[in-house]
This record gives sequence, C-alpha cells and structure tokens, in this order.
Amino acid sequence: MKKDTIAAISTGMTNSGIGIVRISGEEAFAIIDRIYKGKEQLSQAESHTIHYGFIKDREETIDEVLVSVMRAPRTFTGEDTVEINCHGGTFVVRKVLETVIKNGARPAEPGEFTKRAFLNGKMDLSQAEAVIDVITSQNEYALRSSMSQLKGSVKRKIEEMRKEILYHTAFIETALDDPEHISVDGYGETLQTVTEGILRELEDLIRSSDDGRILKEGIQTVIVGKPNAGKSSLLNVLSGRERAIVTDIEGTTRDVLEEQIHLQGLSLNIIDTAGIRDTEDVIEKMGVEKAKEYAKSADLVIYVVDASRSLDENDQKILNLVLDKKAIILLNKTDLETVVSKEMLAEQLLGREIPMIEISAKEELGIQELEKTLEKMFLKGSLSFNDEIYITNIRQKAALQSARESLHKVIESIENEMPEDFYSIDLMDAYESLGSITGETIGEDLVNEIFSKFCMGK
Repeated sequence: MKKDTIAAISTGMTNSGIGIVRISGEEAFAIIDRIYKGKEQLSQAESHTIHYGFIKDREETIDEVLVSVMRAPRTFTGEDTVEINCHGGTFVVRKVLETVIKNGARPAEPGEFTKRAFLNGKMDLSQAEAVIDVITSQNEYALRSSMSQLKGSVKRKIEEMRKEILYHTAFIETALDDPEHISVDGYGETLQTVTEGILRELEDLIRSSDDGRILKEGIQTVIVGKPNAGKSSLLNVLSGRERAIVTDIEGTTRDVLEEQIHLQGLSLNIIDTAGIRDTEDVIEKMGVEKAKEYAKSADLVIYVVDASRSLDENDQKILNLVLDKKAIILLNKTDLETVVSKEMLAEQLLGREIPMIEISAKEELGIQELEKTLEKMFLKGSLSFNDEIYITNIRQKAALQSARESLHKVIESIENEMPEDFYSIDLMDAYESLGSITGETIGEDLVNEIFSKFCMGK
C-alpha cells in the first residue's frame, strides 16, 4: 500500500451548507499545521477533538472552518486523519482541497480511503463493498441490507464456514503426515456429513442472491395489457406525476416508457409498454413485440385489464405471457360499469393462482391493496436483517458458486472412495473461494478494480 498522504472532497460537489475535505496518512497533521490558524497547533491536539479556526494559503484566508482531529488507529482508514469542515460552496471546497494538496498531500483515487481501511484491517472486503452499497442504496430495504453487511453479517457467516473447512483439511493433512498416530479410517462418512451441512448453507446464500438483487436494484416490472386498458394511467398514479401521455385513442403508447418508483420500501423499475393486440401498423407492431420481450425477462408482470370491456383473443395472448411469471392482474376502470370479473379471469388461468385486484387508476382506488400485495410477494413478510443474509454482490455470488462446486467434488471423492488427499485439495479450493469474499485470498489487481468503482472521497 502506498504510504503517502491523500486528500479528497468527501461531500457532494454541489453547493451546500457544509463541505468536508478529508486528509489521511502519515503527514496529515504536518499538513494541517501548515495551513490551519487557530488557538493551538493541531498536531499537538488530543485525538477525536474539533477545533475552530481558519484555513490559510500563506497570508490569504481561504475559509472559516471546524477541523476534526483523529489519530491512528482509531480512524476509518486506520491512519492519522484530519477532516476540514468548511462552507459548502463548490468553489471554496475546491480551494481548500487545492491548498491541502499544495502543502504535501496528493489527490486520492476513487475509493482509496475505504481501500486503506481494508488494507489496514479495519474491515474485510465484504464490508468494504457494503460501504458503496450504502451510498448507492435507493430504497429502505437496500439500505438495511447494506448496513447489515457493513456490520459484518456476511463476514461472520463466511468465517464460520472457512473455520470448519480448515479444521477438517488440517486433520486430513496431519493424518496423512502421521498415519501411525492418527487414523482416517471411516473419516469419509464424518466429512460427508460436515460437507453436506456447509453445502446447505451455501445454497441458502446463493438462493438469497435473487432477493438480494431485487433489494439492491429494484423489481424489474412490466405493465402489459390491451390498448387503452389504463396502463399509462397506472404508471402516472404510481409515479405521482404525468409521466405518460394518456388519451382515449388506442395505441397512444408505441414505445416503452421507464420509471423508477418506491412502494413499501421497495424500488420498482417500471416499464410501460405498448398495448398488446393484432395490428397492421408497423411501428405499433414493433412496440407490441418489445412488450412481449420485456414481459419474458421481468421479475414482475402487471396485467391491466379493462374491466369495462369484454375479454377477447388479445386477452388470452396476454394471459399466456403471465402464466409462468410472477404476476398481478389489475381489473381497471371499476369506476365504470364492469363486464369482466375475477371469476371470469380465474377460468382462463388453468388453475394458476395469480393475485387479482380491482382498481380505478383514474380515481386512484385499489392502489394501497396493490402495494400490500407487492410487499407480500417479494418480501415474504417483514425483513429483520438480524439473522437473514442477502447476497447483493455478483462477485460474492460467483465465489459462493465456486465453493459449492469444490465441495460437490469432495462428496464425489468420498462416494467414489478416493484417497484422502483428494478431499483436502477440493476442501482448500472451497476455502480459497470463500476467502475471496472477505478479501483474504484475493489478488492486488482485483482489489484495485473493486475500489476503482467507488466514488471519489470515499
């Protein structure tokens, strides 16, 4: 790790009440002494104290500031750290940073403060990755999941599995080195039981990645239905603004419209599609095909039915799209005289149970029931994040899958009565794969790549 002193603006580069310039490294106190003017020399100040004064570039006063002094190792990076709290105008914050750099610091690379925290043992890699997830979280559950990981939920689970794998690997290696005193007769049966237990835990974590993706990225949601069924009106109601053009003319929506909204602590990435029907209009036909493609890859399909019009062959085509998907059927326009009922639709579902809700997008009726239904479908009740772990990181999921593959090889070796050294080879491969999640068995290039995706100043 580079030992030079780094500095960066750690608050957003927009005008605000306060801006923070962070300095970390061996020269942090020497640098602040050169530019800070107050009642005392900050290199002599007690750790974790705040001091009022001015930042000066020689004789020029740059800003009136409060400076936080934090001594290693009780800091975020594990190094001596100084944070200059100045006025939040973009010009003045940049001016303070320029003064810090002029007096001995260098500009920090993206994520370099967190990278130093990782390299100095202040956090493991799963916690470091949770830092950026906290910053970029866009809904309540994503934030809570990221905070759980930041507190070490993934780290603790991985450490438990690695500890057990290492114990049995060490036993096998010791027995092979000293067969006169340590016997491995019948040990395969014991190891198989242990390995199967770890595999079950791995499967749970890998399965959680689907829910984790939804928590982090949002539910990929597609609204489908016949033309003029009220799809665009529903999008406008959910988004709280006139996002889509609404008219009585069928086929108004010809291309997809995308909008992210938040319901019950979840994010929905909603796509409003062209009305699905047989048409000779070339452009509208392309929109219909796009609607079908989006529906096939969606996490959720919301089928909007115009309950004031009779069902036809177009409805049957749409129903075929949603039969094998997570879906909700909305019977819209219930403020009018209706001719379509839940019972009529249920007959078309071939025994499949899909939630049906009567709504009026125009009158904004039934929307709360829709929100509650979404919560039940995707959250399976209240999430505590105390015992539950959700894998939200693709890199971590790939490492878990690699460890699972290695442990399956251990089971195969046991069942095929292979020599014990075969067990230890695959056990160590699983151990290494799990170690890459916490950063204990990861190369410098990958570390650099991970932290390069962080924002500047963090």
